[in-house]
This record gives sequence, structure tokens and C-alpha cells, in this order.
Amino acid sequence: MSRTDVAARARAATVPAQPSIVTTEAWLRTPSAAPGVFRVRPLPFEATASYVQRLATAYQLTLPQLLDGASVTLTGPGTLPTAELHLSPAASNHLAALARIPLPHLTRALPRLAPNNAAHHTAAAARWKRLEAEQQPVRACTLCTHHHSHGTTDTAWVHRPPHRLMCPRHHQAAPDPRLTTIHTWAAPELAMAHHAHQRLHRHPRAATAWTTARAITTRWYDHQQHLTHRWHTRLTQLRATNPHLTTTGSASPALLARDLVTYPETVTLARALTTLPSRPHRTTNGALTLIAHRLNLDRLTPSANDPLRVFLTHTRR
Repeated sequence: MSRTDVAARARAATVPAQPSIVTTEAWLRTPSAAPGVFRVRPLPFEATASYVQRLATAYQLTLPQLLDGASVTLTGPGTLPTAELHLSPAASNHLAALARIPLPHLTRALPRLAPNNAAHHTAAAARWKRLEAEQQPVRACTLCTHHHSHGTTDTAWVHRPPHRLMCPRHHQAAPDPRLTTIHTWAAPELAMAHHAHQRLHRHPRAATAWTTARAITTRWYDHQQHLTHRWHTRLTQLRATNPHLTTTGSASPALLARDLVTYPETVTLARALTTLPSRPHRTTNGALTLIAHRLNLDRLTPSANDPLRVFLTHTRR
């Protein structure tokens, strides 16, 4: 598919003859959208490959065809979510011009579009790069995607930050790349946790507190400690309203949905950790009493090697 083919699809059939919308010179500016040219808005934190695919879908092209028509050379095999598309600076400019979105705006929405280790290349090039499991994007909310795509697709992939685990408006989440979206309306405490997480995100120690709290609740979950009954009940609720949780490959629902099941308690614990006084102005037992109260537990008596007790004993905060 050539640049001429892309331009032909981009013009309305009834518009009088005019210079091609997609030309070599177009990459140097961001023109206004003409009739027949689609402006596809990126989702916040969207994967580059996901956005390019949605843009291609709008023009009824494949991803390689769109890049070829934009004079971008694509190399290497790859597919979402196991691989991401890395664009050279010149290719990023070509994409911004084709999308009719200024490059700074596009870069803010697509976290992986920023210059990478190929930044010294002057050619407009794109390559697939395989991602480790923890780096892979997850499914975006289908209703948000449908709206942003003007009804052309329900599928998009996002590199979501921790405080965007779910969509509280449409009650959807995708905690694992292997999952399609999970409906969360059966567990309303998840939406409440999301709102609490937005407030936590503004705290100067939010990132450290979240990393610590997630490590602790993951350990508790895997070893069935402290909050097992509550988490088992929540998992049962999610499975009842999401039958596909039990049919996703060889992974168990307990593993696939772990981050979602533990989410409310992880947010609560992280917020509690940010409010603890610094040592020596606190005692371990006093901190455990406070945290138990925040988690709505009668008491919390972790063993000596429990990660929470280790954290409270050996950190200065």
C-alpha cells in the first residue's frame, strides 16, 4: 500500500480535486483534517502499536499498510500484547502528521512513543520489540475505546500505571495481559478503592508506599494470610460475573485476577504507610494496631518474617 493509496482513502470521494492530503511535505507540519480524513484520539497511556492499529482500522488498512503509506519502514515480527512498536523520531513525526495531532500531545498520551535507543536514526523506521511479561500492555475499557474510535473497534491496549487499574465509569478492569476486560460492578469496593488511589497518587511518598504495600499484599495473597476469606469472597464474585476468567489458557483465575482482588486492601495499606510517623516516634505494635483498624481487622499479628513486620521493624519511616 503506497502513500497514494493512503491519500486516496483519506479524501472524500465528492471533494473536488485538490493536492494529496498525505504527501512527503505533510510530515513537516500538522494540517487541519480535511473531509474523509479521520482524527483518531489516543487513549491515555495507550500502547504505540495499539494506537497505530486503531488508526489503520479507521482507514480500513492493516498496520503494515498504514506505515508503508506513511513512508515508515517496518522491521521485525510482532503483535500485541507481547511486543510493542518502537518508532524513530522521524517516524513519530510522520505518525503525528498522519493523525493530525501535534507530536507533543501524542507523546503525552502514548508513553512508549518518547525517544528511545533508536533516537539517533534519521530514517523513518518502526520496529517490533518483544516485551517481558511485566512490561506488556493490558486491555483498555471497551466502552472508552469504542467512544474514542468512533465505533470502529472495541479493542485497545494500554500501559496503565497502578492508579489506573480500572475504569470506574464503566466498571471494567484488565489486571493481566492474558485477560479480556473484567466487569467489576459486582464488587463496588473496587471503584471506591480507585477513587482513594487518586488521592494517594498526589502524596509525595505515594510511589514508594504503593510498591511496598503491593509486595506485602501479594505475599499475603500467595500464602493465604490475614485477608484470605475476604479475598476468596471477592474472587468468587468476579468469577460469577466473568465466566471467561475460568477459560483463559492454563493460568488460574486466582492468579489472573490477583491484583484486582487485592486492590482495595493494597490501596488502604499504602495510604496507611504514608501516615505512619517516623521512627523512633512509633512502635511496631502501635503501627500494627493502626493498620489493622484501617484494614477493618480485629487485630493483626504477623509472624517475625512477615513482610509487613519486617518493613515496620527495619525502615525509618
